[in-house]
Amino acid sequence: MKKIAFVVAALLAVAGSASAADLPVKAVKAPPAPFDPWDIAFGGAVMSDYVFRGITQSNHQASVAAYFEPRYNVNKDLQLYVGTSAESISFANRAAAEVDIYGGIRPTFGAFALDFGIWGYLYPGGSCADNVLTAGVPGGNVCPVSTTTIFLADGNVIKKDVSFYEVYGKANYTVNDNWQFGVNEYYTPSFLNSGAWGDYASITGRYTAPSTIFGKSGVGMYVSAEVGRQWLGTTDAFYRVAGFPNGIPYPSYDTWNIGIGFTYKVFTLDLRYSGTDLSKGNCSAFTSAFNASGTTNVTPINPGGAGSNWCGSVGIVKLSADLTAMTNLK
Repeated sequence: MKKIAFVVAALLAVAGSASAADLPVKAVKAPPAPFDPWDIAFGGAVMSDYVFRGITQSNHQASVAAYFEPRYNVNKDLQLYVGTSAESISFANRAAAEVDIYGGIRPTFGAFALDFGIWGYLYPGGSCADNVLTAGVPGGNVCPVSTTTIFLADGNVIKKDVSFYEVYGKANYTVNDNWQFGVNEYYTPSFLNSGAWGDYASITGRYTAPSTIFGKSGVGMYVSAEVGRQWLGTTDAFYRVAGFPNGIPYPSYDTWNIGIGFTYKVFTLDLRYSGTDLSKGNCSAFTSAFNASGTTNVTPINPGGAGSNWCGSVGIVKLSADLTAMTNLK
């Protein structure tokens, strides 16, 4: 009996061990990663032409740009941000560059992404530009007497400082992985420090191709377009002409652009076509272009007749790199 009892006990012990080995082991959950609300976006670009709302800012020459944007994510649906960017330009007052300082808030509500903020456009290093001849008298008498005054042969004038700011609101709706649509609104009390108010509104659309469009290459593709209108008021007396002694009514205009882009990792190659409906005469008066020419483009605000191609249709090639610290530097 003792032997039988011993054998039974041994079998029970072996069976118990096998059953214990078959029991699932409960995994220990790793602690959640700490939430880091801070991030920084930064990047740069080189482009064949710096075009802003359909109008060249670089005299149809190549331009370079860079930006730096710290961000604070209050939560996954609310972001605060400030930033600065700089672009090379070619203005009639020979400003050194465009330097932008901006900040705002980006809330999201499901498929809706909103953006509200203020944007300052600074143009340091400029000089006042007067026209060479006004009624046969050298100088247009709009710039203070200075050894740094620029004299333009095409009859245009421009202030030394054309810095200004805009307040803006944007809304973007993501339909699915492929389609997005948006609306934008910008307002300034003095566009380019001219004294003329400005209001810009546009609608945008973007189609992003499936990620497999180029197989496993990692190359992506999109097509995007924008249609907008820039409304403008009347300038102060600095920009006066004979028919408008208190300032010229800037022409409001329509603008559009459409393009195709290719992405690879942090790089984007964007090929775009842009234009406006501004005449060459009104373009000359509005931009104060330093290289307007001719005498046949007469308009009420451009009695001298010089015309500018700064507002005409143009193709743009842009290569950019965009990174964030949390995604690309970790």
